[in-house]
Amino acid sequence: MDPLDQRIADHTYELPAERIAQWPLPQRDQAKLLVYAPGSLHDRTFRDLPDELPGNTLLVLNDTRVVHARLAFHRSSGARIECMVLAPEDNRPMEQALNDRSGTRWWCMLGNAKRWKGEELALEKEGHRLATRKVGGQNGEYLMEFRWEGDRTFLEQLDCFGTVPLPPYMRRAAELDDDSRYNTVFAEHPGSVAAPTASLHFTPHVLECLKQKGIESAHVTLHVGAGTFLPVKSATMQGHRMHSEQVLVPRSTVERLLAQLPKGPIVPVGTTAMRTIESLYWFGADLALGANPAHMAVDQWRPYSDAARVPAPEALQAVLQWLGRHGLDAVAGTTTLLIAPGYRFRLSDALITNFHQPRSTLLLLVAAFIGPLWRTVYDHALQQGYRFLSYGDGSLLWRSDPAPGCSQATPA
Repeated sequence: MDPLDQRIADHTYELPAERIAQWPLPQRDQAKLLVYAPGSLHDRTFRDLPDELPGNTLLVLNDTRVVHARLAFHRSSGARIECMVLAPEDNRPMEQALNDRSGTRWWCMLGNAKRWKGEELALEKEGHRLATRKVGGQNGEYLMEFRWEGDRTFLEQLDCFGTVPLPPYMRRAAELDDDSRYNTVFAEHPGSVAAPTASLHFTPHVLECLKQKGIESAHVTLHVGAGTFLPVKSATMQGHRMHSEQVLVPRSTVERLLAQLPKGPIVPVGTTAMRTIESLYWFGADLALGANPAHMAVDQWRPYSDAARVPAPEALQAVLQWLGRHGLDAVAGTTTLLIAPGYRFRLSDALITNFHQPRSTLLLLVAAFIGPLWRTVYDHALQQGYRFLSYGDGSLLWRSDPAPGCSQATPA
């Protein structure tokens, strides 16, 4: 079947509300870890992860940091207008836009927008003020202009006035503890409105045990957008529009991926890290085929419109050559890559991930990675009391058919 014709109804399951984790566990690495490999399925804890990976593994970690992107304004009538800050106007680099002073424009999602007549709204706290007004809109999102006095950055204003944007299926307000627990221990680059949740289970202890075993890690940055909360509403994949997300891949990570291909498995931690390195392949494949863009921009349909046969090492070499020609230390740009059954993976041998919502693009990605047995994995997790979604438990999934150019890895 053409991947574009995949029926979303074929990728759903019954998720009882009580199985959705509302709170993090007391200790991050106490989470359960379901380990799947062809012909094998067993239960561990995340603290056991080093025992489940070969010593020659390269982990790929997303080091984005969740910002206080949820702002709650109130009209003079008392009506609450909730504003979720998504992305800067004109897709400016996230960290640049977060450093704007005195004013900035961002695309936002609005809650209760129909009750807002358009007057200026403002928040005040500790002698500081943040005002906003609508200046445009499209596709259900609004372009908002924010103004303030003083030398604070927009990030500092968000830290002051905003809260952690917990997903809507966590039916509670964010608390102080969520500031740290809804971020990874290695979070560095601010810009996400959702956490790379598979990475929430890592602790300094787990990272040290991985290091002692010789397991290395490389970092990428994908700033997770609100699209990760949205279910697929179209009947088939081709009717779904992916949100654009900003990515950054350092030259050192490209070099490590290239060196890793003949050595051992490449294991992205989380669907965001997987989409980033697979997007990197498509960028490199286009470069190898003669393109020379100013930045990376991977369309959601790229793998399905013309499946490139460029080997993974050749694609990564092309990226390094492009970086050299442009005098750059990192690949920066955007991706809307949609991974669904029928996709051929180029750089991923295994995946560490949580358990995802029914009818979501994340579940489509898991189905693409391990095939129809995703139902067996999810049925087992439901039967064995696993916790689901962002603050839930994790899994380690091994591919059954290593991709061309991948390392032909085997589980530990």
